[in-house]
Amino acid sequence: MTLVFWILTALLAVAFLGAGGMKLAQPSEALKSRGMGWVDDFSDSSVKLIGAVEVIGAVGLVLPRLMDIAPVLSPVSALCLAAMMVGAAVVHVRRKEPPTPAAVLAVLSVVTAVLGFASG
Repeated sequence: MTLVFWILTALLAVAFLGAGGMKLAQPSEALKSRGMGWVDDFSDSSVKLIGAVEVIGAVGLVLPRLMDIAPVLSPVSALCLAAMMVGAAVVHVRRKEPPTPAAVLAVLSVVTAVLGFASG
């Protein structure tokens, strides 16, 4: 069970680190040209905040368990990222866009949280 936790954690961390880093590094217009039309519904600072939360969440998935300092924060981070992805799915549904990527990340985050809590 611990191996599955680490595999899912690594996948989620890479996904959120990449997505968040992109939102932090690129202006909203560049994100929009890459197919992220939802940025029109948010201010530039909100988009940067979303990116920062994703990056912090990715770090929170890995570091607490890896360093064995407050390891309960890893599954808590997964739950927080799941909540964020539920919000992302809602935004996509309202915009009549497919919510599938956000929904998949939300489910994987919940599974990771459950495995994290179960494996101690």
